[in-house]
Amino acid sequence: MKTNEKRELSYFQSLLGKYIGEHHPELSNDKAFLSSRADEALNVYANAITIGLSDLEAEEAANEVLYNGLHFSKYDTIVEVLWNEFAENIPQSLAEKLAAILLGNTAVQKTFAKYKLDDDFDGKPEYDELYTELTGCIQIIIERNELPVF
Repeated sequence: MKTNEKRELSYFQSLLGKYIGEHHPELSNDKAFLSSRADEALNVYANAITIGLSDLEAEEAANEVLYNGLHFSKYDTIVEVLWNEFAENIPQSLAEKLAAILLGNTAVQKTFAKYKLDDDFDGKPEYDELYTELTGCIQIIIERNELPVF
């Protein structure tokens, strides 16, 4: 980023939209969330510049607001389980599509609901429990629905 470069709302909307699309596809259609979060980030950025912070410091502050609560991703966790535990049966190219479908599955949602998911969850011991439960849950879904495996 160039020194003294100003940021606009569209910049933060673009950053967040890309991130959401890659890590939280379930939020992709939540325009109110995307808009309000980008607006918050822009306000933090502008206030930081006003009080004399550098562009880099201002952007770091804005990014904290922009990505708050979004560091842990249910979607990424499902993809990881599919890649690691079902790699022999589900090609990586299909894992992301299947993960998006599984994200909406009631049993998968109930599995996630058992845990207090926050930005640091993947570094906590409970993450391993979730991972194991998701693996079993996905295995049952595949078997019960007679999903084709490769």
